[in-house]
Amino acid sequence: MRTISIIVTVSIIAVVSTGVVVPQDRAITIRVGTVLDGKGGVQRDTNIVVQESKIARLDPNVEKPTYDLRSLTVMPGMIDVHVHINSHFGKDGRLEVDSHSPAADALYTAENLYLVLMAGFTTVQSVGDPSDVNVREAIERGIIPGPRLLTAIRPLNEKSGSPEEIRQLVRRLKAERADLVKIFASASIRDGGKQTMTQEQLNAACGEAKAQGLRTMVHAHSPESIKASIRAGCGQIEHGIFADDEVLKMMAERGVYFDPNVGVVLQNYMRNKARFLGIGNYTEDGFAYMEKGIALNETMIKKAVATPGLKLVMGTDANAGAHGRNADELIARVRQSGQKPMDAIISTTSLSAQSLNMDRIIGSIGPGMEADLIGVEGDPTTDITALSRVAFVMKGGRVYKNVK
Repeated sequence: MRTISIIVTVSIIAVVSTGVVVPQDRAITIRVGTVLDGKGGVQRDTNIVVQESKIARLDPNVEKPTYDLRSLTVMPGMIDVHVHINSHFGKDGRLEVDSHSPAADALYTAENLYLVLMAGFTTVQSVGDPSDVNVREAIERGIIPGPRLLTAIRPLNEKSGSPEEIRQLVRRLKAERADLVKIFASASIRDGGKQTMTQEQLNAACGEAKAQGLRTMVHAHSPESIKASIRAGCGQIEHGIFADDEVLKMMAERGVYFDPNVGVVLQNYMRNKARFLGIGNYTEDGFAYMEKGIALNETMIKKAVATPGLKLVMGTDANAGAHGRNADELIARVRQSGQKPMDAIISTTSLSAQSLNMDRIIGSIGPGMEADLIGVEGDPTTDITALSRVAFVMKGGRVYKNVK
């Protein structure tokens, strides 16, 4: 309860400062000049009618709209499928691994949530920390402003035990109400990225997750660890710095989602090197690996975008220092690989929603969908950097940002 009381205080401050609009019985109408529906479609000169938390209809014949956003491009709220929402720098400016202060951690987490929401991300997946559960519930109750939060609670790795012990851990995660299972099939890129979990361990983790109705996300850098994860029936691969044509094609053929993280995480480490260096495996050698990883990612993302049928979703692996800069991932993908801007937009809206099994609720604009809407300055279909200029944010029918 101590943590929650601190979160309530932060919520009150944030709500007052941003002018949150609480949804009312009457409809909210938003006049728009250009609407991207999140699936590749574009509509012009209409109104989005919002009733309570949902989109009721798109109607060109509405008088006196509540909001006039004709100077912005309106689209679904963006989705980031891979963040570490509680990761932060402490009072000394360094990465805080264990503050021994739940109250302080809650404040930092609330700050991160606020930054991400203001950047136009209305849903994020945190992978993960046990504190995410209470934070998720606080957001759902409206105690703190933030994006919808999904969590893996805690990850599994090669030290998680025998296949049977791993199955038990997956069942425990299900009982604790995890939204997915996060698995480390390979070492960190700072340690070379080699495969660490056995095929039997991966089979147990992904097999039991499927039996429990849970999605799986696998940290895997090497081709061997990616292949082993796909063979185990895992649903999504993260990072994949060393992914080659064979494994990219294998993911596409098996319908496995791929989240490559090429534009935020490593750049953030290099930008904030002094704040990480000397903590855990953040060594000089580790930073040398990460610097090489940036160049390797540029080669890999070109191959990934060119792979027919590959489901590229949008995740950043955002941690301390990166929250709120999530759209940099999309900008980097377009610039580095030549990915079409509309494809990048789809990746952070309807396709990411599909990967979360939430595409009937979020990720696109249409009747019955949650009213998660953002307005950006400019046209992101021709200038992807417009996604970093978010002027309007609505989540579930509530307006959290309106700088017009």
